[in-house]
Amino acid sequence: RLHCCQQLITSHRPFDADTTFSKAITTMRFSSAIVAAAIGICATSISAFTPSRGAVARSSTVSSLTQQSQPLTQLNQYASATAGAINLADEYAQRDVYSMEEFATQYGLQKAPGVELYSDDGSDYQLITQQPIGAGQTCLYVPSDIVISSEKAYQEFGNEIQQAEQVLVQIDQGTAARLPLFRLMVKILAEYDQGENSAFFPWLNSLPRVYYNGVSMTNDCFSCLPPYAGWLASTEKANYDSFVTALRQGYVQLQSVNDDTVTQWAYNVALTRFQEVWSPQRAKLIAPMADMLNHSAEPNCEITFDDMGNCEVTAMYDIQPGTPLTISYGDPTNPTPIFAQFGFLPADCATLFCKAMHLEPYIKELGIEFKDLLIQTETGEIAPKVWDLFLYEILVNNDPGAAEQYYVAVKCNDEATKQQYQDQYFQYTLDSMKQHVYSILSDVDTLTAKAQNYDLSTHPRVPVIVAHNNLVRDTFTMTAALLEQMG
Repeated sequence: RLHCCQQLITSHRPFDADTTFSKAITTMRFSSAIVAAAIGICATSISAFTPSRGAVARSSTVSSLTQQSQPLTQLNQYASATAGAINLADEYAQRDVYSMEEFATQYGLQKAPGVELYSDDGSDYQLITQQPIGAGQTCLYVPSDIVISSEKAYQEFGNEIQQAEQVLVQIDQGTAARLPLFRLMVKILAEYDQGENSAFFPWLNSLPRVYYNGVSMTNDCFSCLPPYAGWLASTEKANYDSFVTALRQGYVQLQSVNDDTVTQWAYNVALTRFQEVWSPQRAKLIAPMADMLNHSAEPNCEITFDDMGNCEVTAMYDIQPGTPLTISYGDPTNPTPIFAQFGFLPADCATLFCKAMHLEPYIKELGIEFKDLLIQTETGEIAPKVWDLFLYEILVNNDPGAAEQYYVAVKCNDEATKQQYQDQYFQYTLDSMKQHVYSILSDVDTLTAKAQNYDLSTHPRVPVIVAHNNLVRDTFTMTAALLEQMG
């Protein structure tokens, strides 16, 4: 799963078809947690929940997977040279993905033939298939024993986490909707504190150390983003701050809670790797190995969990050999929330939000969603609801009676009445739209110049900020040209 966003996500080259697996697999180094699991004396964890091998309830769809041992991905060239605690001091410390795969396999992970992890640099990883996969086929099965669940965490920490959550909601009532994420963060911190004694150490040690999302940005970074992106990114950072403040009240016993590097890492792990379910109750879950799936605006896989918490990754349609397995991280028509949460801009995003944050009161009045206020990134074309929004603002400020009639037409989808007003006020709407577009272009150039003046050693998120601003600039430049052609 890609998180290093100094470059945008691009297609990765597939494995060579003749790739063979190491015959020396049995001689590989295991971390102490894996060795303990292999000989049946699972290392103790802070949690009452420890993964158990063997007794895994599998749904019938898993029969499409091979029931024999799968060869492990040939990633030992990237495995850590020495065992030890998770190194967060070095953001570029080697990720031991190979041991994570061994750990998950020993606890019941199953992959369809040909499904493998791939990396071309030992830093960014993804799942690809070397063999054809049919529509509806199970690509990956992760047993509930190694699925990290917010609901299990809530049960595990009991009264401690309940008290912490009460404090959190008092700090910010808006965080009540994000309690499952809080629980995941607590679980990750608790397992981190155990180091190699955690049963989840191999998974934790396989994760990225560096992130480029809103939580990882500074106030300087926020000041270099257009208003919508800056708002989303800073809101995520504010949510993290509330989580940490609640945890530092001491209700949950965590050794590393006062270490900013560790708490930010744990939050980012939870934020960027969870899947959400709503039945039998709402929960956020992280399934090791399934969390390596990358994003696509046109995903070929979907992730589901059964009532027992087992995870299955299923092909949505036929997948050809050499193809990355992908899921959707969010609404592909509005990539800015993906940027704020995950720290990258999808290379295949086709639209952008129109950046009209100054009209937010009117957006709410009309009941329009941000995902409907779009501009095409390839052509600069403006979505109809953007025109509705700008015309409505003009009418409210100049002809309240007409504004009321236009409001009703928008809410009732009365296209004839809408068209009448749009024709009558077209030049005013066009002028307002031009003013907005040229203002955004001017602001983006200023913000990008400001960002480029920062030292990368102290502001390593600058490249992804500049990439975002450049996409906005290129898109709005095309929009400006279209508007000029209209008059």
